Amino acid sequence: MTRLHLPKPKMVATDVDGTLIDHEERVTARTKAAVDALIADGVPFVLATGRPPRWIDPLIDGLGYAPLCVCGNGAVLYDSAADRVLASQTLDVDTLSWIAELAERALPGCGLAAERVGARAHDAATPQFVSSPEYEHAWLNPDDTAVSRSEVIDAPAIKMLVRLRGTPSAEMRAVLAPLIGDRADITYSTDHGLIELSAPGVTKASGLATVAQRLGVERSTIIAFGDMPNDVPMLSMVGHGVAMANAHADAIAAADEVTTANSEDGVARVLERWWI
Repeated sequence: MTRLHLPKPKMVATDVDGTLIDHEERVTARTKAAVDALIADGVPFVLATGRPPRWIDPLIDGLGYAPLCVCGNGAVLYDSAADRVLASQTLDVDTLSWIAELAERALPGCGLAAERVGARAHDAATPQFVSSPEYEHAWLNPDDTAVSRSEVIDAPAIKMLVRLRGTPSAEMRAVLAPLIGDRADITYSTDHGLIELSAPGVTKASGLATVAQRLGVERSTIIAFGDMPNDVPMLSMVGHGVAMANAHADAIAAADEVTTANSEDGVARVLERWWI
């Protein structure tokens, strides 16, 4: 449902893939112009993404601006202007081991991977992404370090990823969620056989709430954009949640409004109500 005559937002938060950028992973000229206008007006602009900090650089290039970022589905608060991780929440080694054993029993043949974070986006002291021999990537990941299964779970991680090619992500979550309970938060950002697990209660909503508190912005004055189940908590907690026309049904159900697709400048079309 579209709400008309909304007051001007005091913060704008947006998902990246399938939302802010087009199918060629570009920030279009129209989207950049809208973001430029809100930044010039002094309104905080925040990226809320499943991406780790090391995948933010192309967005900075496209926007011409280095925003504050909620990365790893809410697990990391990253200052891209200073290239500094401000805060992170991780799954501990015991929990990672428990999840790994549970996933391998419940989803035979699955591969495991872990996303880690250091002090900076490209912290060479911390292997950023490690995966077991069975893990098959759902997208191009040149940063992968192939390791033994035991090495995937031997250090705290901001996310554990479970991959089972050929099985819809929703089915994987449906199998694991009742077994995991409240020991981890489960979501997904692609339908192609990949689920992502974070520390309990860690979502894009929790990350954005931290940003709002730091900046003194009321949640009711925030507008947020998204397209996948990992965006649902964020779309639900803000004053006005906007799903893309290309969004997953869960995101559309959680949103207050549906804009055009990411390939049709859906984010810009909404922001232009206030910033033209």
